[in-house]
Amino acid sequence: MAAPVAACPARLPRRGFFQRVLRALAREGIECLIGGTYAFEVYTGIRRATKDLDLFIVGDDWSRAVATLDREGIETELAFPHWLGKARHGRHYVDLLFASGNGLCVVGRDWFAHAPRARFWGIDAAVCPAEELIWMKAFVQERERFDGADVLHLLRSQATSLDWDRLLSRFGEYWEVLLAHLVLFGFVYPAERHLLPHHVVRELLARLDGLDDVRPADVCRGTLLSREQFLVDVGEAGYRDARLPPTGRLTPEMLVPWTAEIPLARRATLSPRRQRAMVSTYNRPPTAR
Repeated sequence: MAAPVAACPARLPRRGFFQRVLRALAREGIECLIGGTYAFEVYTGIRRATKDLDLFIVGDDWSRAVATLDREGIETELAFPHWLGKARHGRHYVDLLFASGNGLCVVGRDWFAHAPRARFWGIDAAVCPAEELIWMKAFVQERERFDGADVLHLLRSQATSLDWDRLLSRFGEYWEVLLAHLVLFGFVYPAERHLLPHHVVRELLARLDGLDDVRPADVCRGTLLSREQFLVDVGEAGYRDARLPPTGRLTPEMLVPWTAEIPLARRATLSPRRQRAMVSTYNRPPTAR
Protein backbone atom coordinates (compact mmCIF):
# COMPACT_ATOMS: atom_id res chain seq x y z
CA MET A 1 0.00 0.00 0.00
CA ALA A 2 1.15 3.54 -0.69
CA ALA A 3 2.59 5.37 2.30
CA PRO A 4 -0.06 7.53 4.00
CA VAL A 5 0.26 11.16 3.02
CA ALA A 6 -1.44 14.41 3.92
CA ALA A 7 -4.67 15.02 2.08
CA CYS A 8 -4.93 17.66 -0.61
CA PRO A 9 -5.78 21.02 0.86
CA ALA A 10 -9.30 22.35 1.28
CA ARG A 11 -10.32 25.97 1.62
CA LEU A 12 -10.40 27.09 5.24
CA PRO A 13 -14.20 27.18 5.82
CA ARG A 14 -14.64 23.82 4.09
CA ARG A 15 -11.71 22.33 5.96
CA GLY A 16 -13.18 23.49 9.27
CA PHE A 17 -16.48 21.79 8.43
CA PHE A 18 -14.76 18.55 7.51
CA GLN A 19 -12.86 18.65 10.80
CA ARG A 20 -16.09 19.22 12.78
CA VAL A 21 -17.74 16.20 11.16
CA LEU A 22 -14.74 13.90 11.66
CA ARG A 23 -14.23 14.92 15.28
CA ALA A 24 -17.91 14.66 16.14
CA LEU A 25 -18.17 11.14 14.76
CA ALA A 26 -14.94 10.10 16.48
CA ARG A 27 -16.17 11.38 19.87
CA GLU A 28 -19.24 9.16 19.62
CA GLY A 29 -17.24 6.14 18.47
CA ILE A 30 -18.85 6.10 15.03
CA GLU A 31 -16.37 4.53 12.67
CA CYS A 32 -15.88 6.15 9.28
CA LEU A 33 -13.50 5.81 6.36
CA ILE A 34 -12.18 8.59 4.16
CA GLY A 35 -13.11 7.86 0.54
CA GLY A 36 -13.45 9.66 -2.76
CA THR A 37 -10.83 12.12 -4.00
CA TYR A 38 -8.91 12.21 -0.73
CA ALA A 39 -8.50 8.43 -0.52
CA PHE A 40 -7.58 8.35 -4.20
CA GLU A 41 -4.74 10.79 -3.53
CA VAL A 42 -3.43 8.73 -0.61
CA TYR A 43 -3.03 5.70 -2.87
CA THR A 44 -1.99 7.30 -6.15
CA GLY A 45 -0.45 10.66 -5.26
CA ILE A 46 -2.75 12.24 -7.85
CA ARG A 47 -4.16 15.50 -6.53
CA ARG A 48 -7.34 17.02 -7.89
CA ALA A 49 -9.85 19.57 -6.76
CA THR A 50 -13.01 18.57 -4.95
CA LYS A 51 -15.74 20.40 -3.06
CA ASP A 52 -16.95 17.59 -0.83
CA LEU A 53 -15.75 14.82 1.41
CA ASP A 54 -16.88 11.20 1.08
CA LEU A 55 -17.11 9.22 4.30
CA PHE A 56 -18.03 5.55 4.37
CA ILE A 57 -20.02 4.40 7.38
CA VAL A 58 -21.91 1.23 8.26
CA GLY A 59 -25.60 1.63 7.53
CA ASP A 60 -26.57 0.69 11.10
CA ASP A 61 -24.66 3.77 12.29
CA TRP A 62 -26.68 6.27 10.23
CA SER A 63 -29.17 7.10 13.01
CA ARG A 64 -26.36 7.66 15.52
CA ALA A 65 -24.53 9.85 13.02
CA VAL A 66 -27.66 11.95 12.51
CA ALA A 67 -28.10 12.46 16.26
CA THR A 68 -24.41 13.27 16.70
CA LEU A 69 -24.28 15.83 13.89
CA ASP A 70 -27.58 17.37 14.97
CA ARG A 71 -26.01 18.20 18.32
CA GLU A 72 -23.26 19.96 16.37
CA GLY A 73 -25.80 22.08 14.52
CA ILE A 74 -25.12 20.20 11.29
CA GLU A 75 -28.09 19.42 9.08
CA THR A 76 -28.44 15.88 7.73
CA GLU A 77 -30.51 14.36 4.97
CA LEU A 78 -31.05 10.75 3.89
CA ALA A 79 -30.82 11.54 0.20
CA PHE A 80 -31.23 7.95 -1.01
CA PRO A 81 -32.14 5.41 1.69
CA HIS A 82 -30.39 2.53 -0.04
CA TRP A 83 -26.93 4.09 -0.08
CA LEU A 84 -26.37 7.81 0.63
CA GLY A 85 -26.89 10.43 3.31
CA LYS A 86 -25.60 14.01 3.44
CA ALA A 87 -24.39 16.37 6.15
CA ARG A 88 -24.60 20.09 5.36
CA HIS A 89 -23.63 23.39 6.86
CA GLY A 90 -24.22 26.34 4.60
CA ARG A 91 -22.56 25.69 1.26
CA HIS A 92 -20.40 22.87 2.55
CA TYR A 93 -21.37 19.23 2.72
CA VAL A 94 -20.12 15.74 3.45
CA ASP A 95 -21.48 12.62 1.78
CA LEU A 96 -22.06 9.70 4.15
CA LEU A 97 -22.11 6.50 2.11
CA PHE A 98 -23.09 3.09 3.42
CA ALA A 99 -23.32 1.28 0.06
CA SER A 100 -22.90 1.91 -3.63
CA GLY A 101 -25.68 3.34 -5.76
CA ASN A 102 -26.26 -0.01 -7.47
CA GLY A 103 -26.70 -1.72 -4.10
CA LEU A 104 -23.81 -4.15 -4.55
CA CYS A 105 -21.04 -2.76 -2.36
CA VAL A 106 -22.36 -2.57 1.20
CA VAL A 107 -20.01 -1.11 3.80
CA GLY A 108 -19.27 -3.69 6.51
CA ARG A 109 -17.37 -3.70 9.77
CA ASP A 110 -14.67 -5.82 8.13
CA TRP A 111 -13.69 -2.87 5.92
CA PHE A 112 -12.19 -1.16 8.96
CA ALA A 113 -9.91 -4.10 9.75
CA HIS A 114 -8.02 -3.49 6.50
CA ALA A 115 -8.05 0.33 6.52
CA PRO A 116 -4.74 2.23 6.59
CA ARG A 117 -4.55 5.57 8.36
CA ALA A 118 -3.46 9.01 7.20
CA ARG A 119 -3.63 12.57 8.49
CA PHE A 120 -6.27 14.88 7.08
CA TRP A 121 -6.33 18.50 8.23
CA GLY A 122 -4.49 17.58 11.42
CA ILE A 123 -6.75 14.60 12.18
CA ASP A 124 -5.66 10.97 12.11
CA ALA A 125 -8.32 9.07 10.16
CA ALA A 126 -8.91 5.69 8.55
CA VAL A 127 -8.86 5.46 4.76
CA CYS A 128 -11.10 3.20 2.67
CA PRO A 129 -9.00 0.14 1.75
CA ALA A 130 -7.73 0.14 -1.82
CA GLU A 131 -9.50 -3.15 -2.55
CA GLU A 132 -12.90 -1.78 -1.58
CA LEU A 133 -12.21 1.50 -3.40
CA ILE A 134 -11.46 -0.41 -6.61
CA TRP A 135 -14.53 -2.59 -6.11
CA MET A 136 -16.87 0.40 -5.84
CA LYS A 137 -15.28 2.46 -8.60
CA ALA A 138 -15.24 -0.43 -11.06
CA PHE A 139 -19.03 -0.25 -11.40
CA VAL A 140 -19.26 3.50 -12.01
CA GLN A 141 -19.67 3.68 -15.78
CA GLU A 142 -22.17 6.44 -16.46
CA ARG A 143 -22.11 8.68 -19.52
CA GLU A 144 -21.26 11.67 -17.35
CA ARG A 145 -18.93 9.84 -14.96
CA PHE A 146 -16.62 6.93 -15.68
CA ASP A 147 -14.34 5.81 -12.84
CA GLY A 148 -12.40 3.34 -14.97
CA ALA A 149 -9.40 5.64 -15.15
CA ASP A 150 -9.39 5.81 -11.34
CA VAL A 151 -9.39 2.02 -11.19
CA LEU A 152 -6.41 1.84 -13.55
CA HIS A 153 -4.48 4.46 -11.59
CA LEU A 154 -5.17 2.56 -8.38
CA LEU A 155 -3.95 -0.65 -10.00
CA ARG A 156 -0.82 1.03 -11.31
CA SER A 157 0.12 2.30 -7.84
CA GLN A 158 -1.18 -0.56 -5.69
CA ALA A 159 -1.18 -3.76 -7.77
CA THR A 160 1.83 -5.30 -6.03
CA SER A 161 0.44 -4.70 -2.53
CA LEU A 162 -3.24 -5.49 -3.03
CA ASP A 163 -4.91 -8.41 -1.28
CA TRP A 164 -5.97 -10.04 -4.53
CA ASP A 165 -7.88 -12.84 -2.82
CA ARG A 166 -10.02 -10.30 -1.02
CA LEU A 167 -10.46 -8.26 -4.18
CA LEU A 168 -11.65 -11.34 -6.08
CA SER A 169 -14.05 -12.22 -3.30
CA ARG A 170 -15.48 -8.68 -3.36
CA PHE A 171 -16.38 -8.95 -7.02
CA GLY A 172 -17.81 -12.43 -6.52
CA GLU A 173 -20.14 -13.43 -9.35
CA TYR A 174 -19.40 -10.11 -11.07
CA TRP A 175 -15.76 -11.00 -11.67
CA GLU A 176 -16.14 -10.14 -15.37
CA VAL A 177 -16.16 -6.45 -14.42
CA LEU A 178 -12.78 -6.87 -12.72
CA LEU A 179 -11.42 -8.79 -15.70
CA ALA A 180 -12.55 -6.00 -18.04
CA HIS A 181 -10.54 -3.47 -16.02
CA LEU A 182 -7.50 -5.75 -15.95
CA VAL A 183 -7.62 -6.08 -19.73
CA LEU A 184 -7.89 -2.30 -20.05
CA PHE A 185 -4.94 -1.91 -17.70
CA GLY A 186 -2.75 -3.88 -20.09
CA PHE A 187 -4.02 -1.80 -22.97
CA VAL A 188 -3.38 1.54 -21.24
CA TYR A 189 -0.07 0.52 -19.63
CA PRO A 190 1.43 -2.18 -21.88
CA ALA A 191 4.82 -1.90 -20.18
CA GLU A 192 3.22 -2.44 -16.75
CA ARG A 193 1.29 -5.67 -17.40
CA HIS A 194 3.78 -7.46 -15.17
CA LEU A 195 2.33 -5.62 -12.17
CA LEU A 196 -0.83 -7.74 -12.37
CA PRO A 197 -0.53 -11.21 -10.81
CA HIS A 198 -0.51 -13.72 -13.66
CA HIS A 199 -2.42 -16.34 -11.69
CA VAL A 200 -5.34 -13.95 -11.16
CA VAL A 201 -5.54 -13.02 -14.84
CA ARG A 202 -5.25 -16.67 -15.90
CA GLU A 203 -7.97 -17.72 -13.46
CA LEU A 204 -10.38 -15.07 -14.72
CA LEU A 205 -9.67 -15.90 -18.36
CA ALA A 206 -10.37 -19.57 -17.60
CA ARG A 207 -13.68 -18.57 -16.04
CA LEU A 208 -14.48 -16.57 -19.14
CA ASP A 209 -13.77 -19.57 -21.36
CA GLY A 210 -16.04 -21.67 -19.15
CA LEU A 211 -19.00 -19.37 -19.76
CA ASP A 212 -19.60 -21.14 -23.09
CA ASP A 213 -21.27 -23.90 -21.08
CA VAL A 214 -23.44 -21.58 -18.98
CA ARG A 215 -27.05 -20.97 -19.97
CA PRO A 216 -27.58 -17.23 -20.49
CA ALA A 217 -30.07 -15.50 -18.18
CA ASP A 218 -32.73 -13.02 -19.25
CA VAL A 219 -31.27 -10.38 -16.94
CA CYS A 220 -29.65 -7.05 -17.85
CA ARG A 221 -26.69 -6.37 -15.58
CA GLY A 222 -25.96 -3.07 -17.28
CA THR A 223 -27.98 -1.30 -14.60
CA LEU A 224 -25.22 -2.24 -12.17
CA LEU A 225 -22.89 -0.06 -14.24
CA SER A 226 -25.22 2.81 -15.15
CA ARG A 227 -28.55 3.79 -13.63
CA GLU A 228 -29.57 5.50 -16.88
CA GLN A 229 -28.14 3.90 -19.98
CA PHE A 230 -29.77 0.48 -19.66
CA LEU A 231 -33.24 1.60 -18.59
CA VAL A 232 -34.37 1.09 -22.16
CA ASP A 233 -33.51 -2.60 -21.73
CA VAL A 234 -35.43 -3.13 -18.50
CA GLY A 235 -38.17 -0.65 -19.45
CA GLU A 236 -38.84 -1.66 -23.03
CA ALA A 237 -36.89 -4.76 -24.05
CA GLY A 238 -38.20 -6.95 -21.24
CA TYR A 239 -34.98 -7.77 -19.41
CA ARG A 240 -34.99 -8.24 -15.66
CA ASP A 241 -33.09 -5.56 -13.72
CA ALA A 242 -30.09 -7.14 -11.98
CA ARG A 243 -30.45 -4.68 -9.10
CA LEU A 244 -33.73 -6.31 -8.07
CA PRO A 245 -34.25 -9.72 -6.40
CA PRO A 246 -33.35 -12.47 -6.85
CA THR A 247 -30.00 -11.22 -8.15
CA GLY A 248 -29.89 -7.84 -6.39
CA ARG A 249 -30.76 -6.39 -2.99
CA LEU A 250 -32.69 -3.29 -4.02
CA THR A 251 -36.46 -2.86 -4.27
CA PRO A 252 -38.56 -0.95 -6.80
CA GLU A 253 -39.35 1.56 -4.05
CA MET A 254 -35.63 2.27 -3.66
CA LEU A 255 -35.13 2.66 -7.38
CA VAL A 256 -37.99 5.11 -7.99
CA PRO A 257 -36.26 8.18 -6.45
CA TRP A 258 -32.82 7.06 -7.65
CA THR A 259 -34.10 6.84 -11.22
CA ALA A 260 -36.18 10.03 -11.05
CA GLU A 261 -33.10 11.95 -9.90
CA ILE A 262 -31.34 11.48 -13.24
CA PRO A 263 -30.60 15.08 -14.29
CA LEU A 264 -33.32 16.73 -16.33
CA ALA A 265 -30.68 18.06 -18.72
CA ARG A 266 -29.95 14.51 -19.86
CA ARG A 267 -33.58 13.48 -19.88
CA ALA A 268 -34.22 16.22 -22.41
CA THR A 269 -31.92 14.46 -24.88
CA LEU A 270 -34.00 11.27 -24.75
CA SER A 271 -37.01 10.47 -26.85
CA PRO A 272 -40.39 10.79 -25.11
CA ARG A 273 -40.66 7.01 -25.16
CA ARG A 274 -37.31 6.59 -23.42
CA GLN A 275 -38.26 9.23 -20.84
CA ARG A 276 -41.50 7.43 -20.00
CA ALA A 277 -39.66 4.14 -19.67
CA MET A 278 -37.01 5.70 -17.45
CA VAL A 279 -39.39 7.24 -14.94
CA SER A 280 -42.19 4.68 -14.91
CA THR A 281 -40.37 1.35 -14.97
CA TYR A 282 -40.23 0.98 -11.18
CA ASN A 283 -43.68 2.39 -10.56
CA ARG A 284 -45.31 -0.56 -12.27
CA PRO A 285 -46.67 -3.45 -10.19
CA PRO A 286 -44.17 -6.31 -9.84
CA THR A 287 -46.30 -8.59 -12.03
CA ALA A 288 -45.99 -6.07 -14.86
CA ARG A 289 -42.21 -5.92 -14.81
